[in-house]
Parts: sequence; C-alpha cells; structure tokens
Amino acid sequence: MKELKNKTILITGGTGSFGNALIKKIINYDVGIIKIFSRDEKKQEDMRIKFKDKRLKFYIGDVRDTYSVDEVMQEVDYIFHAAALKQVPSCEFYPMEAIKTNAYGAQNIMTLAAKHKVKRVVLLSTDKAVYPINTMGISKALMERLMLAKSRESGKNDTLFCTTRYGNVMGSRGSVIPLFIKQIKTGQPITVTNPDMTRFFMSLEESVNLVIHAFKNSNHGDIFVQKSNAATIGDLVEALKQLFSAKNPIKIIGNRHGEKSHETLLTREERFIANDKGNFYQVPIDNRDLNYDKFFVKGQKKISSTYDYTSENTKRMNVNEIKKLLLKLDFVQKSFDA
Repeated sequence: MKELKNKTILITGGTGSFGNALIKKIINYDVGIIKIFSRDEKKQEDMRIKFKDKRLKFYIGDVRDTYSVDEVMQEVDYIFHAAALKQVPSCEFYPMEAIKTNAYGAQNIMTLAAKHKVKRVVLLSTDKAVYPINTMGISKALMERLMLAKSRESGKNDTLFCTTRYGNVMGSRGSVIPLFIKQIKTGQPITVTNPDMTRFFMSLEESVNLVIHAFKNSNHGDIFVQKSNAATIGDLVEALKQLFSAKNPIKIIGNRHGEKSHETLLTREERFIANDKGNFYQVPIDNRDLNYDKFFVKGQKKISSTYDYTSENTKRMNVNEIKKLLLKLDFVQKSFDA
C-alpha cells in the first residue's frame, strides 16, 4: 500500500485483537514506524516477542491522559484509534470510565492529531452506537458525534477524520465464541443469554479490510459501515456443538445489563443518504452550519419508506452457513487440536 511507504503509524489500543490483525497486514508494506500505544506492558512484551520487528515501537500511556497522547503524536502521519472500553456490562457498572475512555479519550486523540498536523485519523466504532441503550453504545455514539464536529472544523488540507462502524468481530476480545468453545471442551453447560438474540458477525480480517478501505477512500467526516450477515445466538451455539460433536447442555442466563435483543448498523436517516459501495456503506457528513435559513431543504417523502439496517432484518445465516464461517477462523481450527 503506497500510502504507508516510509510513514509513521500510530495504533491506539494497539495490543488488542484489532491491533494485532492490522499489524499483521500492514507490516508487509514498506511502512516506516508503527507506534503501539496502550496501557498493558505485558501485552506489549508479547507483541514484541511475536513480531520481532524493529519498526514496532511501544509506548505505555492512556488516551485519557493528554500529556502521554501529546508525546506519542510526535511525527505521526496516520492514526488508527482502537482504544476503547468495550464490555457492555462493565460499562453499565462504571459509566464514567467508559465516557472518559471512549469519548474524552477520542477527543484527546483528535485534538492533538490536529495540533500535530497528522494527515488522517480512522476511529473505530460499533453497531451499539446506533440507537444506543447502554453506556458503551452511548459513549461510542458520542465519539462519532465528536468526530463529525471536528470534521466540520477541518479545512481541505487539515487532518482528515473518519469512522468505521461494524458488528461483533469473531475471536476479538469479548467475543462469545471462544467462551462457548472453552465451555464445550471442558464439559460445562453452554451459557446463553437469549437464543433468539441476533448479532452481526464478521471476521477480524473483514474489520481490518473495512478500516483500510476507509483509510484509502474517506472524505472528511465519513462513516463507513460494514455490510454483514447476522445469526441468532441459538444457531451459533448449535453450529459449534455440531462442529465439536458436543452434547453439552445449554443454560439460559438471560440478557446481561445493557444488552439489546437486536443490533442496528444504520439508521433509516443514514441509510437514505448513504452511498452503497458494495461491501460497505459510506455515510457522508452533513456539512450545513447552524444558520439553517441559508438552506432550502425540500421534504423527502422517501425517507419514511426507508428502513433501519438491523441484525433482525438483514440476511440471517443458518447453522450450516455459520459452520462454514467458523471453519475459516484460525482460532477455531486450533481449538480442534488443543
């Protein structure tokens, strides 16, 4: 990827699943320096040993802390902002912690990126930010709005901010699939919140591809949304049981704090203006200012017939389709031998 040649990249929350997957991809290019910014020195050491690449530079810090962010921004060309608190129940119990990381932390990243004249910042969001009912989603929705506000301030040659939004990434931190596999292999009951609950599912590779697509093709303030198939949690469990020839009982534990029955990737308002890019939707920014009398906006009746893009109304994978998807995942393949 020619855009990365000899450039300095910053990945916040870079020791997580996404950071590892992104590095695995971009390390094959002639990238200059990759700065990994996170709070966990043990995970940083694990990555240092895993990749053994002198282009990787590790920085301990917190996106909440302006000083540490300011220090790591030196001479950075591009930023992938993945640092976040993502566990829905944990964010419900500690909402201010989620706001500090997901909203204030993102604001720190964007403000200092503009100060240091970083060329481009891609922020990672979630389907939970759409019609949010939990703190994690609310804090991520606020992050998106902060990105839009910052983008309205940016001129043509200023730092470009954009966001990617997607559903559950299989195998990432907090993914339920490794838990289900562990329960199957240790003979425990499989703990299911609600078998009729639906979720969007995508691989780590797909999440990285979406971020790279946004990085290469975004305009100021764009939100890129991954098109994804969905599945019920009950069908996911059945697919895993069939793959592992398991007979574990299923224990229904009920929805956890802040959980939705179904997720949404696009509101009907966003879908109405979104550009369909094949595997993605590209939602442009509304660049009007607060002087609305300058604009003549003709009513759009069609918007009332447009519908939200949800895990309930998108293509629903059956058990066999889920099995095929699971078998493509490295960590699932490794589980057969463990």
